[in-house]
Amino acid sequence: MDITKENYIKAIFKVQQQLGDKFVSTTALAERLRTKPSSISDMFKKLHRKKWVEYKAYKGVKLTDAGRQKALRIIRSHRLWELFLVNHLGFSWEEVHDLAERLEHISDEKLINALDKFLNYPKQDPHGEPIPDEMGKWRISGRKKLDETETGKTVEISGFKTDRPEFLQYLKKKNLLPGNRVKILYKDEDDQIMILEVEGKKQHISYANARKIYVYEI
Repeated sequence: MDITKENYIKAIFKVQQQLGDKFVSTTALAERLRTKPSSISDMFKKLHRKKWVEYKAYKGVKLTDAGRQKALRIIRSHRLWELFLVNHLGFSWEEVHDLAERLEHISDEKLINALDKFLNYPKQDPHGEPIPDEMGKWRISGRKKLDETETGKTVEISGFKTDRPEFLQYLKKKNLLPGNRVKILYKDEDDQIMILEVEGKKQHISYANARKIYVYEI
C-alpha cells in the first residue's frame, strides 16, 4: 500500500472517531486533508476496491475491520516513533509530529514490535494519546473534553484532538501538558472562557480550545 492510501485510511479512522463510528463524507474528509472533494471521491473508490472501506454513494465511507486494523497499525507506529524521538533523541514534544508522519509508514512489524519492547510497552505518546498495542487495543474509554468538565472538578490531561505544532506550543506556554492536573475554577458561558488552576497558577482558555483537550476526571 502506498503512503497516500495509508494517510487516507488514518484520516478516515480519526474522523470516524469524532463522528461516533459513522460514515465519513467526502466533505468531512476534504476539510481534514485540505484537498478537493473530487480527489476524495476518487480515493474512496480505490480504497473500496482494496476492501479497506465500505463505500456508499452520497454517504461516504466507513472502514472495514481490515481497514480499521491497518489504521491502528499506522497510528501505533506513529505514536511509538514520537515517544522514541522525544525520550531518546532529545526532540521536543511539539516538533516530533512531522517526523513521525514519515516514519509511521515503515511497515516492518518486527521493527515496530522491537521499538515497542525497547520503550517498555508504553500506553501513551508524548501528547498523552493512547498507543494501540500489537493487537490493536488501547485505552480511550472514560475520557471527556475539557469544556465538558464541571466547575470545581479536577481532571488530568490525557491528550489532544489536534497535533498541530502551533496548538501544542500554545498548550506548552499554559503548562497544559499530558499528565498535568487541572482544576476548573470558573466557566463563563457568555464569553465562552474557562479559568483554570494549573500547577498553582491561573490560566484562561477559550471553550474552542478546551474542546480540543481530552481529560480524565480524578
